[in-house]
Parts: sequence; structure tokens; C-alpha cells
Amino acid sequence: MIHELNQDEFYKCERLLNDVGHIEAKAVIEGNNPGRVFVDHVVFPKSGLIWLGNHDGFFFIGDEENTGFLQEMNEYLDQNIIPEARELGLTYFIAIGHHSRWDNTIEMLFAHRHMQKFDQNVYRLDHPKAHHQPSVKPEYEVIKISEDLLGDQNNSIQNRSFLQSKLTEFWASPSDFLDKGIGYGVVIQNLIVSLCFSGFVAGKVHALDMETIEEHRGKKLGQLAASSVVNDCVSQSMIPYWDCEEANQPSNAIARKIG
Repeated sequence: MIHELNQDEFYKCERLLNDVGHIEAKAVIEGNNPGRVFVDHVVFPKSGLIWLGNHDGFFFIGDEENTGFLQEMNEYLDQNIIPEARELGLTYFIAIGHHSRWDNTIEMLFAHRHMQKFDQNVYRLDHPKAHHQPSVKPEYEVIKISEDLLGDQNNSIQNRSFLQSKLTEFWASPSDFLDKGIGYGVVIQNLIVSLCFSGFVAGKVHALDMETIEEHRGKKLGQLAASSVVNDCVSQSMIPYWDCEEANQPSNAIARKIG
């Protein structure tokens, strides 16, 4: 039978994590980022499914040959998870194996469903040193995401809701981000037009998320925000981590440009 764990029980899944596996799964199990965990046994789980708190993916962890878990999974999805996902506006299920042995299992498990496959590239910093920031027009300013910026009682940032909505995609609260994350924005005329920040944190590793407002793209602003976060990570002996779909050429290009 599949059970959902309470957050104070997530530690039971630590031994199911792969040392070189996805940061997102580790971040949820460590309790840094919100998420839900479903397992085959509430005391001694052998396999599990992690639903990220930003609803951006489902990670399979542990034993990929656990027959009882696999036999119940499709029915559990249909009766419990898919109805909730539809209420949240989700129209697809992103299934990710925390280690490569899950790949074939996932394909067999969902063979009766419409399925598309894609590859994800993962980047880490080649050399732990500061990187030069790109040159941008002087009217753009880089600012650190801080308590003062999030509070901003004087409303100096006109679209602060953009920043807040991005952070709440990944973090239970702004204070959680401030305690554990690192982030920078690029501002022009009191508007934040580009952001890069820690989306997930596990140990010393910071998985970065980035967004630039459409009308300001192509001006190296994303690269500027990202290099600011990378340099801050390096100064604190943290490890920046970047992943993106192989087909996302702009995101792959930024990762390479900042090392």
C-alpha cells in the first residue's frame, strides 16, 4: 500500500537518495523546500515518489524493482494525485528517475499513457572562482534579494509582486528563502526585469532558477544576474548548480558563459 509521509518523517527516505542524483529531491527530503513524499512503507520505505512543492515534477527514488510499489502506482496516481493535479491546473505529469535505473522502469510503468521523453543537461561550476560580469547598458542596476527589498515599505520597486511570486514557486515563505537562498535581480526605472536565485538548496548546493521579462531579453541581463549569484556562491563556498532542458538553447548558453 502507498502512504503519504508527514514532513517530519521525510528523513526516513534519506537512504533512498542517490549521491549524484537531482538536487530537487534532496532539497525536499532535507526539509529545505516544500514538497510531498509517497512511499511503500511508512517505517522502512524501499521506494518513494516525491512531488515537488512547485508542482514541477515527480521524482522516483529508491528501489526501481519494488514490485508492490510499482503495481499500485498507476491506481494511486489515478485516484489520488491526478485529481489534485488537475485542480491545480496541471495537464501533464513529469516523471523523473533519481537514478538512471528508473528510466526503463518509468517507461514500462506508463507504457499505456501518452509519453514524451526529453533530456536534461546539468551544469556545475568548473572552477570555484569569481567570474567577470557581462557589460550591460548603464541604466541597469544589479541588486541583491534581501529582507529590505522584500519588505520595501517605500514601494521603490514597482513590480515587487513579480519577485514575490517567483520566490513562492519554490519556497514556503520569503523568510525561508532569506535563511537558505541567494538571489539577485536587475532593475531599471524601479522595475525588476531579470532574476536569478536559489530555487532549491541541498547541503551546500544551490540549484538556480532564472527569469527575464520578455521585453528585456537578449540584453545579457540573465547572464548578469546569474553571474552575480555564482560569485556570491563562490564567496560563501557554496556550489551553484544549473539544469535545463537540452532543447533550451538560451539557458544552456548562459550556463556555459558563466563557467
